[in-house]
Amino acid sequence: MMKRWKNMVCVLVCLGLVLGIARKCETTVYASELTNESIKKKEAEINKAKEEKKALQSGLTDVKALKKKLEASKADLASYVAELDADLNSIQTKLNELKAMVEEKEEEIEVKTKELEEAIDTQQVQYEAMKNRIKFMYEKGDTLFLELFLEAKSFGDMLNKADYIEMLSSYDRKMLDEYVAYAEYVALCKEGLEEEREVLEEARAAAKEEEASLNELIAAKEQEIYRVSGDIQSQEAAIKEYEASIAAENETIAALEAAVAEEKKKLAAEQARKYDGGMFAWPAPSYTRISDEYGNRLHPVLNVTKFHNGLDMAAPGGSPILAAYDGTVVAAAYSGSMGNYIMIDHGDSLYTIYMHASALYVSKGAEVSKGQKIAAVGSTGRSTGNHLHFGVRLNGSYVNPRNYLGG
Repeated sequence: MMKRWKNMVCVLVCLGLVLGIARKCETTVYASELTNESIKKKEAEINKAKEEKKALQSGLTDVKALKKKLEASKADLASYVAELDADLNSIQTKLNELKAMVEEKEEEIEVKTKELEEAIDTQQVQYEAMKNRIKFMYEKGDTLFLELFLEAKSFGDMLNKADYIEMLSSYDRKMLDEYVAYAEYVALCKEGLEEEREVLEEARAAAKEEEASLNELIAAKEQEIYRVSGDIQSQEAAIKEYEASIAAENETIAALEAAVAEEKKKLAAEQARKYDGGMFAWPAPSYTRISDEYGNRLHPVLNVTKFHNGLDMAAPGGSPILAAYDGTVVAAAYSGSMGNYIMIDHGDSLYTIYMHASALYVSKGAEVSKGQKIAAVGSTGRSTGNHLHFGVRLNGSYVNPRNYLGG
């Protein structure tokens, strides 16, 4: 009787160990059921990262080829500037995409690091469970199963005991298969994390190279503008050329103002936009300095005193340009002089103009709010470096922007 009770206890202990381990590995077993799918997913992620690396390595801008292509248009400065600005826009777009990719990869690496940590924790739980099972089997050995069969009272009782033994053996096989599969999953997690880190470094390097390409083209344009200005036969001709450029700007702006005024005539007085007298937001929050003030100044290229109709805010390329105040966009376009520019109507014949942008984020007719991001700083048009030229017009004439800017 005592021996039979001892055998029954052994069976219960064995079954208890199985159930206890199963409960302890509840999340492990669930995760293991998904292991094959997870392994395929990880392999797909690794292949995707490898493709991203190849694309990054082959997608960089060939500045030498661009410069060679631009040589033919140098005879006409306006054509040269317009063509080069198109290349600058393309590179700036690529640079923005790379910076966004860097941020995305940093977030993905954080997620994949947590995945790896969880996978290693699960693998450790599986290892401990297997170790306990192996220890139990070593201590009991085959004598447990032999005693169970010998103590069987009947053929049916023996079959029941055989079912117990089969259940334990099946569990051991399943446990081993899961451990092997999860070991493969952990290895893939590590490989995937390493691939993502390599993609991140490639993206950072590509962004750095594209930024260098952007600056190289801006410098080339600066040199060409200075060269063309120096090649003009006389200073008087250079001044006339500059004045013609400014006249073209003013003609464009005046035409826009006239169009808006005509549209306003069609509206009832109570529907027309009114400027409420509030102070403007700084349109280039990333500006490092005012490179040129409003008013008379020594022109940097012509070396003569000329009137400067706005504030030049030196700022990093691609940094945000904000709407200075609530208003309606009456122009979002490109001109050879102003580059990519935006003009906003604030009501009561008050307008703001934003020139030389690398990218425009709003279109004509859009309603914008004070502080809204409308464009990005650049060096398009007749510009010799990244900056925002910010102008304010009232009743058809330029006025000092500082009269409307707080601080």
